Amino acid sequence: MGALRQPVAYLPHGGGPWPFVDTGIGSPAELTALATFLRGLRDRLPQPPRALLCVSAHWETAVPTVSTSTQPPMLYDYVGFPPASYAIRWPAPGDPVLAARVRALLGAAGLRCDGDDRRGFDHGCFVPLKLAWPDAGIPCVQLSLVRGLDPALHLAIGRALAPLRDEGVFVVGSGMSYHNLRAFSPGARPLSTTFDRWLQDTCTRPAAERDRALQQWAQAPAARAAHPREEHLLPLHVVAGAAGDDVGVVAFAGTLVGVDISGYVFG
Repeated sequence: MGALRQPVAYLPHGGGPWPFVDTGIGSPAELTALATFLRGLRDRLPQPPRALLCVSAHWETAVPTVSTSTQPPMLYDYVGFPPASYAIRWPAPGDPVLAARVRALLGAAGLRCDGDDRRGFDHGCFVPLKLAWPDAGIPCVQLSLVRGLDPALHLAIGRALAPLRDEGVFVVGSGMSYHNLRAFSPGARPLSTTFDRWLQDTCTRPAAERDRALQQWAQAPAARAAHPREEHLLPLHVVAGAAGDDVGVVAFAGTLVGVDISGYVFG
């Protein structure tokens, strides 16, 4: 029996190395709810994926770049956390064949794609995926965002990668639907709610409407209050592009440090 089409997902990855280390970020109830959602992610799939492709908010390059190592190292791209934060392991293998397929698909769409054989799994990748696949038994490849953070370009990248879904690859965008670090507190709840309502409405609209709205996301209510810089939102654009005509569902709606955050699955 052939592979069933995999969905695509946009995940909030929380703060730093949580929940593997006590970071003091968020209440126990908030963290439990988010961790429960991420741990249950694999149960939403029609069958186990043959590989994971993760677009993390924490990697930006001049052109789309894919990790090509057979055994990516860990990349502890955070500072100021307890020593245990720098001993977390998620030893998933890489997948050079998938990396080459990503480069070929983007090339066929007229998009240059580079490879990086040294890039490790950053926390936008290893935190949610370690929760979902703690045994690290599924190959994983990371794909960068592109500097300049053009929403139309990231939608186009996702569209080019859509065939991977029929090849057993689960495409994950890892970011945060709210990411204003200077205002991350319960006092920002009203503005976060305003933007999150827009985002939930947008992601559950028909694909053409959704993609038009995401391309113009900065015009949304409270958009720049939620994302002074959009690197934590743009993984959603890649996922939405790969979703094609599939309409999204709100797979997670909760809070972190009192502000609204959400996650989405398409397909």
